Amino acid sequence: MALSELYTKYNRVWIPDDQHVWKSAEITKDFRSGDNVLELLLEDGTKHLHPVDPSKTKLPPLRNPDILVGENDLTALSYLHEPAVLHNLKVRFVESRIIYTYCGIILVAVNPYKQLPIYGDAIIHAYSGQNMGDMDPHIFAVAEEAYKQMARNHKNQSIIVSGESGAGKTVSARYAMRYFAVVSKSGSKTRVEDKVLASNPITEAIGNAKTTRNDNSSRFGKYTEISFDRKYRIIGANMRTYLLEKSRVVFQAENERNYHIFYQMCSCADSAEFKTLRLLSADEFRYTSMGGDVTIEGVDDKKDMEETRRTFSLLGLKEDFQSDVFKVLAAILHLGNVEIKISGDDRSSVPPSDPHLAAFCDLLSVGAAELVRWLCNRRIVLAAETFVKPVPKERAVAARDALAKQIYAHLFDCIITRINTALQVPGNQHAFIGVLDIYGFETFDINSFEQFCINYANEKLQQQFNLHVFKLEQEEYMKEDIPWTLIDFYDNQPVIDLIEAKMGVLDLLDEECLFPQGTDQSWLQKLSNYLEANPLFEKPRLSNEAFVIQHFADKVEYQCRGFLEKNRDALYEELVDTMRACKFSFLANFFQDVEQSTANSKGVKVKAARPSVKPANKQLRTSVGDKFRSSLSLLMETLNATTPHYVRCIKPNDEKLPFEYDSGRVVQQLRACGVLETIRISAQSYPSRWTYIEFYSRYSILMSHVEADLSDKKQTCKNVLQRLIQDPNQYKFGRTKIFFRAGQVAYLEKLRLDRLRGACVTIQKHVRGWSHRRKYLRIREAAIILQQYIRGQRTVRKTVTAEALKRGWAVVVIQRHWRGYRMRQIYKAVRLASITIQAFTRGWMARKRYKKMMEEHKVVVLQKYAKAWLARRRFQTMRRLVLNVQLSFRVQKLKKKTEEQSKETRGLMERLTSLASTHSQTVERLHSQEAQLDKLTNLKASLEARERKTREEANLTINQLQKQVEALSLERQNLEKKLDASIKEAKESFDQVKRSLLEEKENETRLRKIAENSIEIQRHDHEKEVETLREEIKRLKEDRMSLKRRIEDGAQVNSDLQEQVIQLTKHVKVIPELRRDLNSLHNQRDNLDRKMKEQSEQTRAKTKEIIRQLLGGVVDEEKILGLTPEGSEKIYEVDDLQEVFEGLQKATRLLENHQREQRETYQSQMEGLTLKVDHLQNENSKLQNLFQEKSNINADIRQEVSRLSSENAVLPELKLQVSELQRQKQDLEAVVKEQSSELAEKNKEITNVLHRKITEESSQRRHFEERAKELEETREELQGRIKELEEENELLKRQQLMEGEGKRKLREETSQLTADNMELEEQLDQKDRWIKKLQSQIKCLEMSQKTKQSPVLPKEYLGMLEYKREDEARLIQNIIIDLKPKGVAVNVIPTLPAFILFMCVRHADYLNDDNKLKSLMNAVIQGVKKVIMAHHKNLETLSFWLSNTYQLLNCLKQYSGEEEFLKQSTPRQKKNCLQNFDLSEHRLILSDLAIHIYHRLISVMQKTLAPAIVPGMLEHESLQGISSMKPTGFRKRSNSMYKDSETYTITSILQQLSVFHSTMSHHGMEQSLVNQAVKQLFFVVGATTLNHIMLRKDMCSCRKGMQIRCNISYLEEWLKENELQSSRAIDTLRPLAQAAWLLQVNKSTDEDAKEITERCTELNPVQIVKILNSYTPIDDFEKRVTSSFVRKVQSFLQEYKGSSQLMLDTEYRFQVMFPFCPSSTALESLQVPSSLHLDFLTRI
Repeated sequence: MALSELYTKYNRVWIPDDQHVWKSAEITKDFRSGDNVLELLLEDGTKHLHPVDPSKTKLPPLRNPDILVGENDLTALSYLHEPAVLHNLKVRFVESRIIYTYCGIILVAVNPYKQLPIYGDAIIHAYSGQNMGDMDPHIFAVAEEAYKQMARNHKNQSIIVSGESGAGKTVSARYAMRYFAVVSKSGSKTRVEDKVLASNPITEAIGNAKTTRNDNSSRFGKYTEISFDRKYRIIGANMRTYLLEKSRVVFQAENERNYHIFYQMCSCADSAEFKTLRLLSADEFRYTSMGGDVTIEGVDDKKDMEETRRTFSLLGLKEDFQSDVFKVLAAILHLGNVEIKISGDDRSSVPPSDPHLAAFCDLLSVGAAELVRWLCNRRIVLAAETFVKPVPKERAVAARDALAKQIYAHLFDCIITRINTALQVPGNQHAFIGVLDIYGFETFDINSFEQFCINYANEKLQQQFNLHVFKLEQEEYMKEDIPWTLIDFYDNQPVIDLIEAKMGVLDLLDEECLFPQGTDQSWLQKLSNYLEANPLFEKPRLSNEAFVIQHFADKVEYQCRGFLEKNRDALYEELVDTMRACKFSFLANFFQDVEQSTANSKGVKVKAARPSVKPANKQLRTSVGDKFRSSLSLLMETLNATTPHYVRCIKPNDEKLPFEYDSGRVVQQLRACGVLETIRISAQSYPSRWTYIEFYSRYSILMSHVEADLSDKKQTCKNVLQRLIQDPNQYKFGRTKIFFRAGQVAYLEKLRLDRLRGACVTIQKHVRGWSHRRKYLRIREAAIILQQYIRGQRTVRKTVTAEALKRGWAVVVIQRHWRGYRMRQIYKAVRLASITIQAFTRGWMARKRYKKMMEEHKVVVLQKYAKAWLARRRFQTMRRLVLNVQLSFRVQKLKKKTEEQSKETRGLMERLTSLASTHSQTVERLHSQEAQLDKLTNLKASLEARERKTREEANLTINQLQKQVEALSLERQNLEKKLDASIKEAKESFDQVKRSLLEEKENETRLRKIAENSIEIQRHDHEKEVETLREEIKRLKEDRMSLKRRIEDGAQVNSDLQEQVIQLTKHVKVIPELRRDLNSLHNQRDNLDRKMKEQSEQTRAKTKEIIRQLLGGVVDEEKILGLTPEGSEKIYEVDDLQEVFEGLQKATRLLENHQREQRETYQSQMEGLTLKVDHLQNENSKLQNLFQEKSNINADIRQEVSRLSSENAVLPELKLQVSELQRQKQDLEAVVKEQSSELAEKNKEITNVLHRKITEESSQRRHFEERAKELEETREELQGRIKELEEENELLKRQQLMEGEGKRKLREETSQLTADNMELEEQLDQKDRWIKKLQSQIKCLEMSQKTKQSPVLPKEYLGMLEYKREDEARLIQNIIIDLKPKGVAVNVIPTLPAFILFMCVRHADYLNDDNKLKSLMNAVIQGVKKVIMAHHKNLETLSFWLSNTYQLLNCLKQYSGEEEFLKQSTPRQKKNCLQNFDLSEHRLILSDLAIHIYHRLISVMQKTLAPAIVPGMLEHESLQGISSMKPTGFRKRSNSMYKDSETYTITSILQQLSVFHSTMSHHGMEQSLVNQAVKQLFFVVGATTLNHIMLRKDMCSCRKGMQIRCNISYLEEWLKENELQSSRAIDTLRPLAQAAWLLQVNKSTDEDAKEITERCTELNPVQIVKILNSYTPIDDFEKRVTSSFVRKVQSFLQEYKGSSQLMLDTEYRFQVMFPFCPSSTALESLQVPSSLHLDFLTRI
């Protein structure tokens, strides 16, 4: 439709206004073609007739609908023109307090003249990674777009910041650089980003000054290149400056100041560092006091000076350089105060006593005479001569000021160069982002050379901007496949040619500067002559010293006065020579004849977009205009080689009042900065561009049912548009968007509003009709009821009589009695039926109750017997445990007592247990003692007699044993005969048993093979042990040789040995109290040691007797003789002991062969032999019974004893001789003790097997009782013998004390007895080794027989896992490193690894092995850390190990033994507490590790959830039918890539939360940890959503608040479904819920403001005001929040103190707590699955 058709009633237009530029008015009458007047109604209620020229039909611009007002992007407005842009900026700035607005690719920034909380690090992180347009306009969005395009397209970028002085250019550039410094941290230690930011205070100090428009105005242009490496981290920066305002050094206008650095120095004049500079206050220097006031309100120059010096140091500029800079600056101030006087006609002079002259010369080391001479004189060089001519005062003052300006300019360049050097870091630059902070278009009352250069630069920038905008428009059309039509746009190339072309303004200016007599008037005349024909050049009619140029923004009149002087920038050569000759090298270098070409300056080498205009003469290169043109050309080359981004800063008012909007000043700047040109270019094409989805969502109300039912929404949109807008030229269909001409969106909004208005009328009509009908029906119904009542009363009065009343009463009485009778009959029937039913029911219930009682009684009886059995079983188990624990405790107590007695006793006891080593050592010791005893001839005879007597007794004992063996042989034969007879008699009755025995025989054959294999393996093990023993014997031989050398005094040794014997005797007294078996063994070994001297000769015979006893009746005598060793005199040598051992091995093998042939016969023989062995064998049998009762606990006791023995092996050295003897005996003791334990185990197992083969269970128990009695009798006999020996030892002790010779005599007797006992012990050892071989052979038979013939005693585990030290690495690898969270074991018990590791810890604690425990704990912690580092992004792994680490921490607490952790433990768990070590330090380490894993888990979950939060909570329409979308129409930049991403909804968030929850629950995580994790995630959801509400104006609407509250209810429902209400996670969403409520509540009255203040307690005042200012109506029916209401709310909020932060910190973490949660899992019931490959672990 035509645009003129939109001028209908109720539409609004803009008309020009002198005060406000434009004002709004409403059309009161439809405009028709031909009308010459447009009837309007102004906002103040007055009528206005706007004249219209019928011939031109130029109507006033239409106003956009309110729905489009306040848009983020000006190009989204339906009507694109100047008043629309001006009004949109005003609404956003004044009402919404938003300072940033997009205008296509431009960011318009309006200076608020107030600090706003929108630049914190939280805001930076919120914009980081976001697409431009997804959030509210911001300088950070532009910086992020530049950074993202650089990283994505690998192309350099530029951000061009321009605007008037005071518009905020410097601050905007500073924030852009700060954004890059935060999001791209450098990897070096130099912190380049900090240096880049630190350069700003320095450049502002030396290049910024106070002006009438701005307190911190940049008086130079700056282009900063920030360099990035390939990882897009800052590695350096480079700065280029343009057109420094040098004239400000020597002149300032009223209410202006010089550069800040001068005032900063003057404020520090009293400090010690500046005393030498002779500074005064700023108002005493001419160069700093011209503007009047030398201070700025709110600015502390002294504090700024400290900041400047700090940044100097941060950049690495040393104190020497700073001192030189301050000297030059102070010298400039003193130079300005040098007084030049008139001394005659056209002459001038400087007083020699001038203090400022002296200060200047002293500071710069300049000759005062030379300086004064060339200030007041000038050298003139003619062809024939050279002479000096005085100059007047005016020329001398000008020379002084020129020198000051030149020095300052050189100093400025030097500082910039040093800053660039400091900002360079070694490394290759991959890309850069340039930030251009340059002056905008300027026009003042008096415009000079500076304004001309500034406007010239803006012409060049505007041309580049127009070309870029045109290019983007074309790319957008091509991308959407829309035909491209040429758009007419303003090209300012003619103006540029006017300035820089040949014979242009600059060219003529340089030419005029060549002439010494050239003047500004002559140059102006040339301009008039050469450029008069150019339409862009004008000459004012009323002025002969000015010219006018038509720039792109406006006409500017320039005053030509001073153009030539400023362009020449002349300084007398004599003054230059004087400065060059000074002794201050820092200053002298400024004036060296070094041509500083801009081509050599560091910059980016790029190809120019067009060739720059070269000056006609080479001499003109030195002019200011030529230099500026060259630097500007280089700048344009750089910008053309980069992708530009534009920021236009607007100054809202000249009074610097916060949030005050001067429409006249703003529109002037909009015209000058190119914003309106962008609008004009957009308006000529298709400015409004909406996606198909946005159009469908917004205008579905205009669709018919047929159109809405189509599945193809794109085709639906096309059909609707073709129906609504007949002219196809008013819109175009692109691939993803619909393009509209100006005004078409407003027309569609009008149609939509009409449809809504019609729908509202229809709804109101039906509602009102329904309401009135309902009211009418109620009134009618009430009237009818009243009529019925009144008519009934009348009828009653007419018809009722006395007779009728009596009859009626009689009827009532009859009815009453009849009804009573009927009710009684019914009651009786019901009562009878109820009683019957109750009787049957009660009987049934009684029978049921009786049956239940009987069942309960039976159950009680069963439970009674079961509980009694269990109690007896527990009692028996407990009794056995108590006995073993008592035994263990007594062993430990014994160990402590022995340690207290003497370290020497322990060493001797341990070493005396080694058989072979003791023999060799004792023989050597006795030989040495016999040499000493040769002198004692008087006692020799008596000793020999006693020796013979002892031998005879031994022979008698041997004969008795032989007789006993013969008797046993006879008894064995008798038993064999009896057995044969019994077998024959029972043969027929046990046929079935025979068959079973045959089957068992087959099994035994199979098992025998297995046993043979195991025997072979054991044989190899024994061979290894033999080799080890040989090595040990070799070492003992060496020790023996060393012992011989050390023994010098035999008597002393004998006395020491005697004392040891006494101590051993004392020890023998203690041992029977704790462990009688060990007491007997040790006592016998002592006796054997004493007798060994005299009994060595009988070893061979006794060995034969032992072999005969073992093999009698089994093998031939010849074989027996072949097994005995030869050479009795060396039978106890170390080498010969091995031969004896090998002979016994051969005997054992013969017995094994015989056992396989006659197993049953052998069993009976073994039973008889076992019952008849000597007292040592009976003692071993007793130990076997003890070990059979509790094998696991005895094994622990043996480990404890061996561990204590091994620990005591390391003793400090005592006396030289005794310490060596102790170490040797201790090593031998370990070997003998190990052999003794092995013999005990083997003897036990063999005995058990033989007993089970012979008798049944009952007979076996009786047999055990009989054996126990026999053992008790034998023990009593042994005790008697021990007492006799103790008495003999006591007698020996007394005799030893009386005389030394008696001691030695008694000792020999004791040694003889010891030798006899030693021989018997050797027989026992040989027998035990033979039993060990037999046990290995029938091990498999034992297992099968146990299951069939004997009851299996249940194993009671202690909840510990044993492993070898070398298997620690395998344990960590299998249980931590290689374990997958989805493994088989984890599916059964999620925290099984923690329990396994703790059970290993318990075993290390049980062994009291400090090194093993520390090694295990450190390995566990390091292994978990390694897994977390390797899988730091894996949710499953993190959750699994957080759960296991927490469980391990709880186990360490629960079993620590501390009272606070034992309250909920079972008695068994209390018993399993750690005994020896305090692991509190490891608990702290594990706690820290768990905290680290928790935070890592939260980070992973947060990163996974983050992409879905904003789309799901804000953008998704969870309430169907209530659309909260407002299409923005924002035209995204064509060079930004927007990939189609996954569509997230609130369901996506809930599903992801469910995944997190199920993962943590599956891994067995404690509920308290799950609650904390869910609470943290909910906080992230709430904080992220609220932050985006703060930064997205389009999300601040009433309907969006409804959507948010609906989504919060979904989250709350999810908490209820998962029973997570106790986590109080919903409380973290209270700020978001209050923000949603704030969007929905009424916002108009004082009561509303008070309610908002009272209800929004979780939001701070800044957030509340931000939401109110950002509130955006979706439809025309909603109202905006007025500024007065916002101020009212602010007044109420003044009483409340809250944070001033706009954003919530999404990185905030609630403090994680690990409460103690005891586990009810019994450690002893846990089993290690085979899938974990932990077969090297053994359950204890």
